[in-house]
Amino acid sequence: MSEDAHDQYATRMLAAVSLGWAVLQFGRMLLSPLLPAIITDLGITEATAGIVLAAFQIVYAVTQYPSGEFSDQWTRATLIMPAFAVLVIGFALFDIVNGLGMFVVAAVVTGIGKGLFSIPSRALLSDLFTTNRGRALGIYAAGTDVGGIAAAGVATVTVTYASWRTPFLPVAILLGILATWYVFMNRERYALERTTLDIGGTVSGLIQHSRQRETLIAFALFYFMVGGVVNFYPTYLTQTKDFSAELASLTFALIFIVGLIIKPSAGMLGDRLSRIGIAITGLLIAAVALSVVTVISTPIYIWIITSILAIGYKTGFPLADAIILDGAPSDGMGADLGAARALFLGANAIGPAYVGIVATYANYEIAFGGLAVCLLFAAGILARQRINSTDGVRAD
Repeated sequence: MSEDAHDQYATRMLAAVSLGWAVLQFGRMLLSPLLPAIITDLGITEATAGIVLAAFQIVYAVTQYPSGEFSDQWTRATLIMPAFAVLVIGFALFDIVNGLGMFVVAAVVTGIGKGLFSIPSRALLSDLFTTNRGRALGIYAAGTDVGGIAAAGVATVTVTYASWRTPFLPVAILLGILATWYVFMNRERYALERTTLDIGGTVSGLIQHSRQRETLIAFALFYFMVGGVVNFYPTYLTQTKDFSAELASLTFALIFIVGLIIKPSAGMLGDRLSRIGIAITGLLIAAVALSVVTVISTPIYIWIITSILAIGYKTGFPLADAIILDGAPSDGMGADLGAARALFLGANAIGPAYVGIVATYANYEIAFGGLAVCLLFAAGILARQRINSTDGVRAD
C-alpha cells in the first residue's frame, strides 16, 4: 500500500471508529440526564440506579482485556464487527425496558458491546497512526464529547415531550448503519483461531516497574472520579442547586462542549511535550473546580466552574491511553491497553455506586469532596514521577 493510500485508509478508519464511538457514547450519556426520569418511572432509589450503572461499568471493564488480547492474536476487525452487533441489541433493549430487571439486562448487554469495541478500535488507530498517536486518540476520545453534547440536547427535549426510552432505538439504528459502512471500508481479514489469554504475562509486564504501577494507580483514581461525577452531575444540580431538568441537561452539555476542544488539543500537546506534565495540570484544575462547585449556587458561576472542571479532567483521557500505548510492545498493544483500561474502568465502575450511596445516606458535598481528594492524590503520584524523572525532557 502506497503512503498516500495508507493515509487515506487511516483517515477513513479514524472517521468510522470515531463516529461509532461518538454514537455509542451518545446512547450511554443519555442515561445521565435521563436518570431522574428513569428513577421515577421505575420506582428505584439513587443507590439502586448507581449500582445498575456500576454493573454496566464492571461488565465494560471486564471485557476490556480479552477484547484487546484477542484483537492482537486475531485482527481488530474480528472484534469490532461483533461489538457493533452487540451494541445494536443493547440499545434496542433500552427501548423496551418495563422494569428494573430489563433495565439491568439492557445495561449489561450494552456494557459488553462497549467493551468489545473500545480496545480494538483504539488499537487499530495506534496501528495506523504511529507518529501522531496522541492526535488520533484525542480525536477518537472527543467522540465522547460529541455524544455528550447530543445527549444533553436530546434529553432536554425528551424529558419535556416524550418517554425516557424514546431516544434509544434511533441510537441502535445509527450504529447498524455505521457497522455497514465499516464493513464496506475494512481491509483487514476476519479470523477466528484457537488461542489462549496470557493475562499473567500481560499483568506482570505492566506492573514490573514501580513507575508503571504508580501510573496505573494515578489514572485509576482519575477514572474513579469520572465515574462518580459524570453519572450524577445532572441529578446533583437538580437536587442540590434547584436547577430544572432542562437547565441541568444544558449545564451537563458544557462539559462535553469543552471536551470536544480539549481532548484533541491535549493529545497533540502530549505528542510534542510531556504527557504526564499535562495530565498533572489537568488533575489539579479539576480538583479545585470540583471543590468549588459544591459551595456555590448561582447558575452563572456554576456554568463557569463546570467549564473549568471539564478543562481539567478532559485532558486525562487521550493522555492515559497514549501513555500506556507508548510503553506497550508492538505485538501486544491491545492486551496492554485492555488490561490497563480494565483496571481504570473497574475503578470507574465503583464511582457511581460510591456517589449514589454517599448521596443517599449523607450528601453530595461529601461525595464530591472525596472525589476531589482522589484527584489530588493522583496528581501527587504523577508529580513525584515527574520530579524523579532523569531524562529532563519527557516524563513519559
